[in-house]
Amino acid sequence: MTTVRRPEEQGSSFNVFAKACPSRGTLEHVTGRWGALTLGALHEGSLRFNELRRRVDGVSEKMLSQTLHALERDGLVHREAQPTNPPRVDYELTPLGHEVARRLLSLIQCVEGSMDAVLQARERYDTTRGAR
Repeated sequence: MTTVRRPEEQGSSFNVFAKACPSRGTLEHVTGRWGALTLGALHEGSLRFNELRRRVDGVSEKMLSQTLHALERDGLVHREAQPTNPPRVDYELTPLGHEVARRLLSLIQCVEGSMDAVLQARERYDTTRGAR
């Protein structure tokens, strides 16, 4: 089993390209389909679980729950449970989560703004190589 050391123990910074670097897991949580969409949705403000599920169209309860747990563990999402009946749970971004979401939203906007070119490229590709 490989032991992962903190950067201060290694004498260098984290390196996502290194197999044992813990930043890989966080990058996967952030850039996975549900992670990116969840962070983007929460950038708009605090949401309850079902509100978030409706906002992130297509995500299952199980996947959203797993995504929120991973993002909370990474310090990107804060979960606040209210002691009411029925229980009320709100999710919001932490300061780090806001920073990551801001950068993700720039990428999302870039992709959305480029979709005409992407769709044309797909059509050219499918025409020349055959749809698979």
